[in-house]
Amino acid sequence: METPQTPPAESPLAEVQSRIAKACAIARRKPEDVTLVAVSKTHPSARIEPLLEQGQRVFGENRVQEAQDKWPGLRERFPDAELHLIGQLQSNKAEEAVMLFDCIHSLDRPSLLKALAKAFDKTGRRVPCFVQVDVGEEEQKGGCPIASLPELLAQARAADIPLAGLMCLPPQDIEPAPFFALLDKLARDSGLPEERPWGRSMGMSGDFEAAIQLGATHIRVGSALFGARGT
Repeated sequence: METPQTPPAESPLAEVQSRIAKACAIARRKPEDVTLVAVSKTHPSARIEPLLEQGQRVFGENRVQEAQDKWPGLRERFPDAELHLIGQLQSNKAEEAVMLFDCIHSLDRPSLLKALAKAFDKTGRRVPCFVQVDVGEEEQKGGCPIASLPELLAQARAADIPLAGLMCLPPQDIEPAPFFALLDKLARDSGLPEERPWGRSMGMSGDFEAAIQLGATHIRVGSALFGARGT
């Protein structure tokens, strides 16, 4: 196993960690209560390895196939790395996802819930799942409609799905804070406390400080760590 190093002060990882610490100080929270998910989708292993070497251990991928292609080799060197699925998941990929990922952020419909429950029973693995909520009423992004959330959570509990909390993707080009506040309220109304293991997966490179101040426990950061796509 590679020994993690402290990231150089001028590195993107150090900068993001500093931003997290400042946001937590304002919110009177502990930085260790916020999990940084480094969004490595579309980035090759050669760009992921430096962050692993600097100590980052939690990464997010959008697609099962892409993660299958690049993460087995990375995990040979860094077996303590955690891999989170942050993109939409097709029901027919549920078993593959359960075998590969340590957390799923996109449980959003009964058919996927049933597929995951079946995969858990077959593989013997029980992967924590965030329920993705369509806070902006944008069907193209996926997510459970707000009105359907109580029923989906009830079904998940009945199926013994290990719930991690709620996740959201606010609409682009709109102030995200009200949507973060809405997700936090939905979590509280659903009996999902702020303390771990229950969480709020919300906030990305441009808005994670606001998400932290409104209760985020997992932030999904890509461009602030890796740069814009294609760079």
